[in-house]
Amino acid sequence: MPTRILLEGRPGAGKTTAVRRLAALLPTGAATGFTTEEIRQSGARVGFALETLAGRRQVLAHVDLPGPPRVGKYGVDLGVMERLALPSLRPAATGEATGRLVLIDELGRMELACRAFRDAVDALFAAEIDVVATVHAHHDPFTDALKRRTDIEVVHLTPANRDALPGELASRLKQPGAHGGPPARL
Repeated sequence: MPTRILLEGRPGAGKTTAVRRLAALLPTGAATGFTTEEIRQSGARVGFALETLAGRRQVLAHVDLPGPPRVGKYGVDLGVMERLALPSLRPAATGEATGRLVLIDELGRMELACRAFRDAVDALFAAEIDVVATVHAHHDPFTDALKRRTDIEVVHLTPANRDALPGELASRLKQPGAHGGPPARL
């Protein structure tokens, strides 16, 4: 059984940092996927960039983008999901990367505004591959349904566990045969 983990945390809890540290601890090429990060100007958050683990980066959302869609004050460029996020997931989703790991930061409102992305995430969680994705603690029909699945482990990211968690996950994901048994609780 593949490892399927949702790292749940409030905004600012360190979800992106945890996923980036996890990716850095894994062997080169062991994972595919993407992370997101804030764009700041003069100390104020003005948007979000999406960056694939392969290093491609574009602005996903920004106060100056018109949208649609709009999430809060940000216009979202769904084309970035099509151009960067989806291709970063495809090798795993098409079976080209059997046994590989997909890291997704994050399953948030901006990303989930893209129907093709939601479909790709559904396919990933149905495939025989390992997935680690971050989610907000707030309620959303799509992520709530994932959180209720018995084959998905929800790990709550907190200040108490955020520094150790990437190393624990990396060790667990590197273990030969670790994917055949029930998920270990973190």
